Amino acid sequence: MRFFRPTIFIPTVGSKLKKTELEKEENIKIHETAFVTSTFRSFDEDLSQDNFAKLWQNSKTEQWIREYLDQVSSEETYTHCLRNRYFLDKIKDLVQNQEIEVLINFGSGFSMYPFLLNDKLINIEIDKPEIVDYKKDKIKNWQKENILPKRNIHFIGVDFSENYQSDLLSKINSITANKPSFILVEGVLFFLDREETNNLFNFFNLIQKSGDYIGSASFQETIKETTAFKNLLGFFNQKVSKTNENDYQTIEDEYYSSKKDYKLIDHQDYFSLSKKYGNKTNRVKELILNENFYLLKKI
Repeated sequence: MRFFRPTIFIPTVGSKLKKTELEKEENIKIHETAFVTSTFRSFDEDLSQDNFAKLWQNSKTEQWIREYLDQVSSEETYTHCLRNRYFLDKIKDLVQNQEIEVLINFGSGFSMYPFLLNDKLINIEIDKPEIVDYKKDKIKNWQKENILPKRNIHFIGVDFSENYQSDLLSKINSITANKPSFILVEGVLFFLDREETNNLFNFFNLIQKSGDYIGSASFQETIKETTAFKNLLGFFNQKVSKTNENDYQTIEDEYYSSKKDYKLIDHQDYFSLSKKYGNKTNRVKELILNENFYLLKKI
């Protein structure tokens, strides 16, 4: 449910969020954001390989999901599971091959990657302060109850409407200490404009060194021609706030392949991953929100 993850905005340094963006932020509550994606991942643990996502389930979110699957696309359970599976497997391989030591998750929401990965990995989770504070408290309680294992997690709450870059860069650098990193940005770019996205990737470039990785998820322009996207927009307008298709960013392959400091080394989408992991698609393409997944390596 892509519109339920607009928890992170990346304005130009020193700028403020536009009033419409602030209104959107106020309209979207926590239960309508991070809870939803985690609940989707819990619906098919064999596919997502996330056996902790179910901890975030609650009755209010489940009601939203029932309506969403009925009114937008019943395939969304599996698109979210496969997104999780793709990045989880890529990060696992890189950790096993000793290519990365730090996972930096921008717009982390309630994802549970730290508990699905090697306990030696350093995890940096970045999101709005209310998201990371809530998540930190819940994880602390679950660890006390021995529901979750201990992990090395650094939570950073950021107000992206402020001039955040210098302070955030300092915090990240103090944690990574020049260790090789993987930056994950999923469920975020759809809600940014191109200038904000460029600023975000420029910021990534400041953080990383040669040999580091970025994992990114985004949609292509053809998504806006589908019935599934029209259904999504209608549901969003009914349940959250009034928007139109121009409020949502699409990104073509060339955006990633043209990055001068990074090399695009892998590109998948929902259909290629379904084939790889043996997931049978139940709807025609017109009724599926096909997300694309990219792996970049810094040159």
